[in-house]
Amino acid sequence: MIFFGRKGASPCFGSFVVLTLAGAITGAGIAIPAQPLHAQDIEPNEQPLEQALRTGHLLPEEVLRSSALTFPRIFEAFEREAAARADQLAADGAFDLMLSAEYYDRFTGTFSGGFAEGKATQPIAPFGGEVFASYRLSDGRFPIYENVFNTNELGEFKVGALFSLLRNRRIDSRRFSIEDARLAASQARLDVLLVQLNVQFEALRAYWRWVAAGDEIRVYEGLLEIAEARAIGIRRQVEAGAAPAIAVVENEQNVIRRRSLLAEAERNFATAANSLSFYLRDERGELIVPTREQLPDDTRLDELPDIQSLMSMARSDILDQRPELRNFRIQLERARNRVELRRNDLKPNLDFSVELSRDFGPIGDGGSTFDSTDTVVGLTLSVPLQRRTARGAVQKAEAQLREIELREQRTEDQIKVELDNILENLNAALRIAGLARDEVVQATQVVAGERKRFRLGAGDFFRVNLQEERAADAQVRAIRAELNGRLAAASYSAATMNLAELGLE
Repeated sequence: MIFFGRKGASPCFGSFVVLTLAGAITGAGIAIPAQPLHAQDIEPNEQPLEQALRTGHLLPEEVLRSSALTFPRIFEAFEREAAARADQLAADGAFDLMLSAEYYDRFTGTFSGGFAEGKATQPIAPFGGEVFASYRLSDGRFPIYENVFNTNELGEFKVGALFSLLRNRRIDSRRFSIEDARLAASQARLDVLLVQLNVQFEALRAYWRWVAAGDEIRVYEGLLEIAEARAIGIRRQVEAGAAPAIAVVENEQNVIRRRSLLAEAERNFATAANSLSFYLRDERGELIVPTREQLPDDTRLDELPDIQSLMSMARSDILDQRPELRNFRIQLERARNRVELRRNDLKPNLDFSVELSRDFGPIGDGGSTFDSTDTVVGLTLSVPLQRRTARGAVQKAEAQLREIELREQRTEDQIKVELDNILENLNAALRIAGLARDEVVQATQVVAGERKRFRLGAGDFFRVNLQEERAADAQVRAIRAELNGRLAAASYSAATMNLAELGLE
């Protein structure tokens, strides 16, 4: 039998999680690490987890460690984050240094001119520009329309740059992609945290249901033992002629009923153990089904936290750290960047270019006109007129931004309501569990008195059985009340993102 004051408050989410990942998982006054929380970052136990599970009582922290280290869904989130990081690397490739080479020659014909050229181009972020440097070496005679290919005998060096003065000056598709990939990677890191919190909650919920199911078995086993022991005494009384033979049949009815209750409790325990094995795995990821021998006793579990200590955290701190609200802030930043990119498409193109070239060595076939340092500047202007495609893209991006802002406000309001409901449920669970404990005490005293009256001949068999079953029902209600209290406390720990209670610190 267990009572509400027994120890062990590790968090889970209850119905709070069902609401959705965007509004039901957590965030609060505990700061989130700048780097993602990886399962492999959790310190392993001194002995292998599988050995620890099989050699002693199963405690909530062991379940949390197992789920954090071995649960596939967490590793799936890690892989999604890795993919987002890979996208970030790919976006950075838009500013990779580009090398190119060209060879041109004539094998027959009137003219014999040919050349080889190598060029390096480096895109740069400021003004959406690029810089380049090239070297070209020519030989032979070129027709007049290819005179530009001529160089002196040691070749021509050229450097230059191109800058955008209107469109693409502040933002372009390359810089947008890099920033968007960075923000997407941040969202993926938040997704890892959300998955970890959800998995840890589910693991703890399965654990406490398993503990409660085991405690219910103990209640019904005790109830059955009393009926079976009483059957021996009744048979002796019938054999001695002190009781009618029907008393044996009446007691056997109680025995059968209590065996049915025990069988149902054993079925519930087996189901709870199988559910817990989904989160309890060995180092190879194989499921471990816990046994009754691993059920913890009262002394190995901690008491539930006081309601006042849970309410001490500032509401603003909780909302500031909630992962789903942080995710919305990133979504808004991505949406604003997209609006700016689409507005950029409305602007005219005005590109400025500058080139500096110099030939070296003796004068070549091109003549003395190539023996100079040339500086060339240019401006290119193109103006879109109707711009319907760009205007439509801007309007769509702005509408998406407003949609995200409205969803953020709705989610924030929803979280505030959820937090209030969690506190109300937790407070009610504490009161109900206290009443259930008092009911167990009273029921136990009534059973003891009824048994004493029965032994003295002042009571009857039916009243004793009735009070025993009422006491058992009170014990089961106390077990379930404690379970509800633990789930409610866990929901609050999850809502305030208490990483230590969730085994993620």
